[in-house]
Amino acid sequence: MKRTLLILATLITASTLMAQEVLLRKDDKVVNLGIGLGSTFYSGGFYTTQLPPISASFELGYIDDVLDITDLTLGLGGYLAFSKAKQEWTNPSIGLYGYEYTYFILGGRALLHYPLVDNLDTYTGLMLGARINSSQSFGTPESSASASGSGIAYSWFLGGRYYFTDNLALMAELGYGISYLNLGVAFKF
Repeated sequence: MKRTLLILATLITASTLMAQEVLLRKDDKVVNLGIGLGSTFYSGGFYTTQLPPISASFELGYIDDVLDITDLTLGLGGYLAFSKAKQEWTNPSIGLYGYEYTYFILGGRALLHYPLVDNLDTYTGLMLGARINSSQSFGTPESSASASGSGIAYSWFLGGRYYFTDNLALMAELGYGISYLNLGVAFKF
């Protein structure tokens, strides 16, 4: 009996998954705008956020039915993200001092989309690009130092866009870009 119920549940789930509408197809264009929660650049004490992690990405549906898998779509696009933070302390003899940090990411993304639920565009992908970090000290005159650096930025992420209309969706991405979780809106053209 348990085996029969398991087989029946599997068949119902499989038929439901196969019946979902594909929300990203070749030549579709989507813009995501997000605000991040949980910065990947700074953590620990004494930090205050001046500008939360914000991101924008563009995606173009590139290939339908990737690897001959029906409803599996490849999207390609770009990613741009920015954040700013401050770390400060107070010393009785010199007053308030600290550092201001700026973080910037510019990269390219490849995404695989597969519909799992009605009106929900689910995807996973990789981002590869460049990160630019800079810091500037403030406080006493002798602490006016600055530094900058750059390197490779990369991320694997999972995401979803829930469409309320044909062109407007709420977006969520979990990964390692400018933040661990991005929430926002998406516009399809």
